[in-house]
Amino acid sequence: MATALDQRPARPYRGSAGISAVLDVLDTLDRHGPVTLAQLSRETGVAKSTLHRVCSTMGKRGWIARDSSSGNIELGPRVAWLARANPASALTAGFYEVAREIVERHNETTCLTVLDGCESVFVAKQETTHPVRLVTAVGSRLPAFASASGRAMLADLPEREVAAMYKGSELVTPTGRRLRGLSELITILRETRRRGYAENVDETALGLRCLAVPVGPPGRVAGAITLCVPSGRMDGARKREMLPDLMAAARALAGPWASAAAADGEISVSRLNNLRLSPDPTDVAARADRRDGLDHERKGAQ
Repeated sequence: MATALDQRPARPYRGSAGISAVLDVLDTLDRHGPVTLAQLSRETGVAKSTLHRVCSTMGKRGWIARDSSSGNIELGPRVAWLARANPASALTAGFYEVAREIVERHNETTCLTVLDGCESVFVAKQETTHPVRLVTAVGSRLPAFASASGRAMLADLPEREVAAMYKGSELVTPTGRRLRGLSELITILRETRRRGYAENVDETALGLRCLAVPVGPPGRVAGAITLCVPSGRMDGARKREMLPDLMAAARALAGPWASAAAADGEISVSRLNNLRLSPDPTDVAARADRRDGLDHERKGAQ
């Protein structure tokens, strides 16, 4: 039976043919999982004879592996070792470019976080010029269930995985709000998935309101980008102004992960050097805010 992989048209590759072939192999295996050599050839547009030599070298160095029973080609252990050694490096490389544009437009602290177990870890930030601001250091951690950035990343995980992570845990935020068990957390994460962003009010610090958007396509979120705003400088109108730009920045930052998904219609990606922050709030964000309503915004940490 034909699959989307089988039907995908061959794509041309530029620059060094050898380097392009290696990168196309890694990209295809990352997106589709184990494949046959024939599927790999159709997907990358590289001849099977060339791929055989490329995959042989990659296999010897641990970048790919071949399943002994099926013969399918899959990512090797070297990929996992590299990701474990420095998981945030690729994200931080592009973060400051998009963050500077957000801060120039909105003048509020913008942060990049990654998920580490049950914690959201700050790996980069761009400061506001306001004297009243979020005070946190790169490397600091927050409970993922309580922070906007953590919720944006947790919402990408299967609910059964989230349930296993928090089984038996008391879900009390840093400011003392106690969630009504795992069921409330799951409800929050479902709402986050539905509207495409996460939010918290007074749950990680009193007087602080945060908006966060996941970085990466569904099922492959690599981090979250978040705006941290003192409550006195945030209202519904400003939220509507910020959300489109935050979402555009997340799409731009997701370029290395989401470019292929965009071809499948999963996510639209703006490349870093083409990023333009939206001049006006988008209809999508405005509709989302109207659905939530001002009463929802006033609930805060309830």
